[in-house]
Amino acid sequence: MLFDLAFIWAGLIAFAVLVYVILDGFDLGIGILYPFARSEKDRDMMMNSVAPVWDGNETWLILGGGGLFAVFPLAYAIIMPALYMPIILMLLALIFRGVSFEYRWRTKRWKGVWNVAFFAGSTVAAFSQGIALGALVQGIEVTGRSYSGGWFDWFTPFSILTGIAVVVGYALLGATWLVLKTEGDLQVQMRRHAWWLGAGTLSLIGAVSLITPFLEPIYFERWFNLPGSLVSMAVPVVMVGLIWSFFTGLNDGKDLQPFLSALGFFVVSFVGIGISFYPMMVPPSLTIWQVAAPDQSLAFALVGAVILIPIILAYTAYAYWVFRGKIDPAEGYH
Repeated sequence: MLFDLAFIWAGLIAFAVLVYVILDGFDLGIGILYPFARSEKDRDMMMNSVAPVWDGNETWLILGGGGLFAVFPLAYAIIMPALYMPIILMLLALIFRGVSFEYRWRTKRWKGVWNVAFFAGSTVAAFSQGIALGALVQGIEVTGRSYSGGWFDWFTPFSILTGIAVVVGYALLGATWLVLKTEGDLQVQMRRHAWWLGAGTLSLIGAVSLITPFLEPIYFERWFNLPGSLVSMAVPVVMVGLIWSFFTGLNDGKDLQPFLSALGFFVVSFVGIGISFYPMMVPPSLTIWQVAAPDQSLAFALVGAVILIPIILAYTAYAYWVFRGKIDPAEGYH
């Protein structure tokens, strides 16, 4: 049976990961863009644009990771040893970034140090996420029910490419977010950055997309064997529409359209990964059902998810609604 508890939970975890990427992606992107700000006032505005929402965005990372541990324990037990280094680096970078977010406003003498920490934490976290994604896409070596690869199997040219792609993509989200939230010189600067970052992101997405089908035979089959490929071909068609929307929005001076289009790049790319993966949870060998917990555990956890996920969605939407509109340079996080 396809639409069972394991399938539902796979969808919930995929949803949590996607929401994390599109929400935390733009505030990590702001950290990546930090050194390119022209003044301390601009850096203040950049940080103030995400101050009310940045820590709430990371709720979804906890939901995705915790959900994987609770309902797909075998997948967790295999993926974690395979990706120890990038995941540890990501968590340390997120902690360091969060500390810098708070301390930067409390000191003048060390403000430059915390500016560097904010940039470094954001960049390392984004790069580590991309590395982990690339390592997962290229496949994890499994023998029986355990990871059987080496310590550095995650470090390959393909995973480095995906790491760079995520860094550039998050920077694009950060730039388009600032186009939406700011005015004046900072907005003009970020609009210009967004054009080049958009071109870079799309080039990297194209490179990853061209390589991925050749990593595993099943990936190639999903994309190039009829009649299934007729469905997967909808992905590049939608992407072309988003590309048109993105660049016309930037050129026409729109504020919201480029940001939504950039988010669309990530959503469509995520759908593309899903087409390649499904029904595998640990590619290329273990499916959702092979790594799932017993149905009793899945049902018990689903009760909590049905209650908590709408609450998280509601307070997230409320936070963005309350702090909608442009940033006032005279006010902010202090």
